[in-house]
Amino acid sequence: MSSKEWSTNEIRSQFYEYFKSKNHILVDSAPMVIKGDPSLMFTNAGMNQFKDIFIGQKQAESPRVANSQKCLRVSGKHNDLEEVGVDTYHHTMFEMLGNWSFGDYFKKEAIQYAWELLTEVYGLDSSRIYATVFEGDEKDGTKADTDAKEIWEKFLPKDRVLFFGKKDNFWEMGEMGPCGPCSELHIDLRPESDRKKQNGADLVNMDHPEVIEIWNLVFIQFNRKSDGSLNDLPASHVDTGMGLERLSRALQHKRSNYDIDLFQNIIAALETESGQKYGNNESKDIAFRVIVDHLRAVAFSVAEGQLPSNTGPGYVIRRILRRAIRYAYSSLGVKQACIYALVPALAQEMGEAYPELKKEADLIGRVIKEEEESFLNTLAKGIQRFEDYISETGGITGKQAFELYDTFGFPFDLTRLMSSERSIDLDEASFIAELEKQKERSRSSAHEIKGDWIEVKKAHQTEFVGYDELSADASLIRYREVETKGKKIYHLQFDCSPFYPEGGGQVGDQGIWKIGNQDVVIFNTQKENEAIIHLSTDLPENFNSVGRLEVNENKRKDTENNHSATHLLHHALRTVLGKHVSQKGSLVHPNHLRFDFSHFEKINEKDLRKIEAMVQAEIDSAIELHEERSVAIEEAKARGAMSLFGEKYGNQVRVIEFGDSVELCGGTHVANTGLIGNFFILSESAISSGVRRIEAITGTKARKKIQDEFELSRNLRLQLKTKDPLKSVSDLQQKLKTQEKEMETLKSQLASFQGGALEKEISAGNGFSYLFKKLDVNGKELRTVGFDLMKKHKDLFAVLGTSEGDKVVLSVFISKELIAADPRWDARTILNELSTHIGGKGGGQAFFATAGGNNPSGLDQAIA
Repeated sequence: MSSKEWSTNEIRSQFYEYFKSKNHILVDSAPMVIKGDPSLMFTNAGMNQFKDIFIGQKQAESPRVANSQKCLRVSGKHNDLEEVGVDTYHHTMFEMLGNWSFGDYFKKEAIQYAWELLTEVYGLDSSRIYATVFEGDEKDGTKADTDAKEIWEKFLPKDRVLFFGKKDNFWEMGEMGPCGPCSELHIDLRPESDRKKQNGADLVNMDHPEVIEIWNLVFIQFNRKSDGSLNDLPASHVDTGMGLERLSRALQHKRSNYDIDLFQNIIAALETESGQKYGNNESKDIAFRVIVDHLRAVAFSVAEGQLPSNTGPGYVIRRILRRAIRYAYSSLGVKQACIYALVPALAQEMGEAYPELKKEADLIGRVIKEEEESFLNTLAKGIQRFEDYISETGGITGKQAFELYDTFGFPFDLTRLMSSERSIDLDEASFIAELEKQKERSRSSAHEIKGDWIEVKKAHQTEFVGYDELSADASLIRYREVETKGKKIYHLQFDCSPFYPEGGGQVGDQGIWKIGNQDVVIFNTQKENEAIIHLSTDLPENFNSVGRLEVNENKRKDTENNHSATHLLHHALRTVLGKHVSQKGSLVHPNHLRFDFSHFEKINEKDLRKIEAMVQAEIDSAIELHEERSVAIEEAKARGAMSLFGEKYGNQVRVIEFGDSVELCGGTHVANTGLIGNFFILSESAISSGVRRIEAITGTKARKKIQDEFELSRNLRLQLKTKDPLKSVSDLQQKLKTQEKEMETLKSQLASFQGGALEKEISAGNGFSYLFKKLDVNGKELRTVGFDLMKKHKDLFAVLGTSEGDKVVLSVFISKELIAADPRWDARTILNELSTHIGGKGGGQAFFATAGGNNPSGLDQAIA
């Protein structure tokens, strides 16, 4: 082994210096959190930033580069998360040292550099090193990499150059694209006594904790095609990757990656925070390794701006951090936030190489502490619920374990551990079945990721008082954080609320929760099972105070106008169009209403105005609302009450009546129809086969629309100086059509005149006459000119063009007599060559072809 005691920072620096001496350009690490690549959330290998070079979409700035890349492996092909901490050589976040050749050197130099750096510069014991090479694959038709084997045998005995198959020694970027054999370097770190007992060659690629891979040299020389076959790339590349932590372990003579200098100060800080010692107990040691590793992954992500969240990369980071919190809680017995306190040690250890850690240390610490406190609260509530289950039934079912997991965010492995400690059998199959159902639900509503509920006070379901009141005193029961389309909001549930939750086509109420001097804005209200959920972007400063919930009165009244008008519209449609009309959907919004109904043809204007007038008459009659809040559903149906499409009803229903209009409805309504004011239909259209849609407005918005229409009519009368603006407009339209026809005639005559003028410009030679000309006409007129010329000249070949703005027309004309004499004449062939100048394409026949383009500057060249 090396006699020098290398620090990790020295190892990294020496790597840089060595490859600089080999004419490599040093490049910065790419961000660990990837933006703009839908196939990857995190950089998981040094080559990620060079992917476009390998696939030929980008030119390399230098043929030789090297760097140390921040990598994160937690999912997909490189799923190392569950191995981290349990063994001593896997990590989530790690540094990958790498050197690359883009069409420059290949196997000979790559192998020579690797050997020279490891043995001569770093001073590793060459007797402990093994090289693996690709043995070939019959299915792919690839031969054994004897070139690499022969090169390695210049440095290593033949018995330490080992053949392995495609799984271990053939690298591919994906199902298609660049690929090639690879050669791995493994090192045997076992004590001499163990090495004497068993040959290290037998342990290579056997997941032995002390016979590990440290460097992978990939020789990219093939391209995988869509049919699975391989062909040679025009240029061969080298892509290498070496784990810095593993190399440090070898050079520092440690038996674990976590024993290297990089982790010692962090482990010491965790010992202080936890009151536990590392190295005395295997289960506690696993927890130490998990925590210090996961700390790095989270810290680097936060430093790059990726905060924990409930979706995408943020969800992965949250999952990593929660795994660390869980180990601190269950294995080290730490019941309060502690991981955030390790950030200064991490920043001190790695801040020199990565200054962003020092710069963002405060932010990283705050983010981690907040996450810890939130999840620790979840764990405490989950443990209490677990105890409740045990006291109630003496055990716990898989469904109850899933409720702990789904509702409280309580880790299943912790439930399993607690059950085992009490000798309680746990039905894991039932839990997995529930989990699969939940995953299916998540897939169908992936746009919204809900966090755990945080309980503020114990209470039953919210008491809804919104039919009678627009404000009420209310206390917060619970809340949760939700991420929807990348935005963070909060769900609030109160013990009492006047806010109507979205349902039955009616949108949810908006308003505020006045609590002390703070106004918490409620921008929507929804229903989840039986719970009324208030949506806000804010949380109260004081969770335990009683506040005043106040519905936005104007929006509520506008919504009530539209909802009651929807009932009147439904009744009018059935009266005018027939009893076949039934509701298929609706939207009741403060600004407008939308009503979908069954009907198989467009409503004519006469019937539409009749429907509108009928609704307005019902409004003008000021019909009183008759409301019954608890009617047996069968009785309500017997009375002819209409029900809403897609709505579920209980045994007892609420019935809303306005005269002859009777419907089952849970929404809010006006006390009498006169309050609606005005009703105005905006549009009637088809939305699907057999379903029509009417959109309308009411109240002040309808009144303004009517006023606007009247003002428009008045202005038209004044402008046209007539009492009948419709007749005047019709007369103007007819006059315009006549003038347009006259204009077309004049243009045609002008084009013919231009054609006559062009006679003098026609040249002759080689048995035909020809004309290449740019004209000041439109496309239609250009064609007229060309055909007029062909009538007069039976041997004409003409290329004519015109432009207007950024639009270009290019046409080729060839007299049919020329084509008959020599079939090689073809306007289409000539046009295809010329149209490239105008950035367009076209077509036609042998005697006439035309193309449109968007490059006017190329027209002169096309007709030259």
